[in-house]
Amino acid sequence: MSSMSAMNAMNVVWFVLVAYLIGSVSFAVVVSRLCGIADPRTYGSKNPGATNVLRSGNKVAAAATLLGDCLKGWFAVWLAIRLGPQFGVEESGIAAVSLAVFLGHLFPIFFRFKGGKGVATALGVLLGINPWLGLATMVTWVVIAYAFRYSSFAAVVASVFAPFYYGLLFGTDIQLLAVVIMSALLLYRHRQNIANLVAGKESRIGGKKVGGKK
Repeated sequence: MSSMSAMNAMNVVWFVLVAYLIGSVSFAVVVSRLCGIADPRTYGSKNPGATNVLRSGNKVAAAATLLGDCLKGWFAVWLAIRLGPQFGVEESGIAAVSLAVFLGHLFPIFFRFKGGKGVATALGVLLGINPWLGLATMVTWVVIAYAFRYSSFAAVVASVFAPFYYGLLFGTDIQLLAVVIMSALLLYRHRQNIANLVAGKESRIGGKKVGGKK
């Protein structure tokens, strides 16, 4: 391996590491602390995500969590696309960054590797890859969530459609593989929700408030 190739490979490692650290910032926990409400890991589904924060009754905190988790996914990918080529980070490196920020959310180093399910961060990643890809996936989520009132079911359906939308827009490449892996991880993280849906035990959007501090 030439010195230039070795340097480019090291640059990819740095971009991936930074993306993972960005993803490791759990906005559900941070926002809840700032708003003085209960840690989302202690009530409801115990998932540090916007849907669970909403169960506290604080809509502003839930919206801030959703926005923060989405933006961190978008920012990591945007940074790689914007600056990566200057440092030899090519398409495969950007795909690795996409996965790294998502994995950071799922397994955050700052929170003992216990993170959220990744829906908002995945959306941010897709928006970073291409706005139309993110928009198509987001509309799918909104339509299903509005029709059935299940956030988890909307996430499952959107996860299945995201790789299809990517293939339709851009064909098959290494980034598609990253999207497929991300979708598979989303489905895995929602396995209990899927079981609850089948059993008729899943909570609906806007359901009972749980455990929030007044």
